[in-house]
Amino acid sequence: MIENEQIVNKIVEGIQERKGKEIVVVNLTKLKESPCNYFVICEGDSNVHVNAVALSIKDYVQDEIKVKPYATDGFENSEWIAMDYGQIIVHVFQKHTREFYDLEHLWADADLKHIENLL
Repeated sequence: MIENEQIVNKIVEGIQERKGKEIVVVNLTKLKESPCNYFVICEGDSNVHVNAVALSIKDYVQDEIKVKPYATDGFENSEWIAMDYGQIIVHVFQKHTREFYDLEHLWADADLKHIENLL
C-alpha cells in the first residue's frame, strides 16, 4: 500500500516538473477537525500555467506510483484547480485567487512546510 507521504512527494515533483511556484505542504494530521491529512498548495502564473501544473501532477503521480485522483475540479477556467487524492487535496491556484482564499492562513495551526522554488 502506498503511504500518503509518498503520494505527497510525487505531487510535489509533479508540480516542480512544470515550474509550479510557492509550494506549501500543509500537514493536518494533528488537527482533530481537518477534512483530510494533507493539503498541497501551489500557484501558476496564468490559466495555461495552472492547467499545465495540474495535468503534470495527474500524469506524474499516475506514471510514477499508479495513483489517480478520485476527483478533479476547476479545469474549465483554471483559476483554482482542486484534485482529490483521498486524504490529500491538491490546490493549484493563480496568484490572485490564492491570495483571496488564503488557505495557509485558515490552517495556520497545522504544520506548514514551504518548498523552495526551482529556478
